Amino acid sequence: MLSGLEVYAAQLIWGSKPFSSDDVVSAFAVVSRQAGGAILFQIVNFTLLIANMGSGMGSQLAAGRLLYGMGRGNALPKKFFGAIEPKRRIPRNNIVAVGAFALVGAALLQFFSDRLGGGAYEIGAECLNFGAFVAFMGVNAAAFIHHLRSEKRWNLGAYLVPFLGFAICGFIWYHLQHTALWLGAIWMAAGILYGAIRTRGFRSELVTFEVPSDVG
Repeated sequence: MLSGLEVYAAQLIWGSKPFSSDDVVSAFAVVSRQAGGAILFQIVNFTLLIANMGSGMGSQLAAGRLLYGMGRGNALPKKFFGAIEPKRRIPRNNIVAVGAFALVGAALLQFFSDRLGGGAYEIGAECLNFGAFVAFMGVNAAAFIHHLRSEKRWNLGAYLVPFLGFAICGFIWYHLQHTALWLGAIWMAAGILYGAIRTRGFRSELVTFEVPSDVG
């Protein structure tokens, strides 16, 4: 609700004129400059910078813990991903690997955006949405199949809700940028190939994993 009020107030301040292509990503800061001048503009920029740094660090640590759990479960090479730094009790290898991957990914996104069009931020966001909407479609499909197999009687709502969820997510997913679709498809194919190798052609299960409590 608070976000909705902020957007509404920003619309009242900005009016009906369109944002330029350079201002779309930083629209909130641009509106704050119109509302409160240069001082408010700098305050908002600084706040966003600190917030993004904190969000990025939190995401990096969370990803490191996730990879550690996968390493402990032998879904990833345990010697590297399942290691703990003895002094601080953190999965140091994973955190460094996530940072390096993010750095290379940012450079690749800029490379693709320069040659294929579209901003690096937009491509990165849509690549994230590629995986998110595939996951959402999977959840809705699983719910539909679960009701189909286990329900003793016909229940329209139990089938209609997951069907609509799958259809809406699929519609949005299909209309992502072509660059994001290609990059997401390549990444998903790499994951499927890795899973096939680890399970010897899907003849065994990928090891399930849980993040242990001994990580700092």
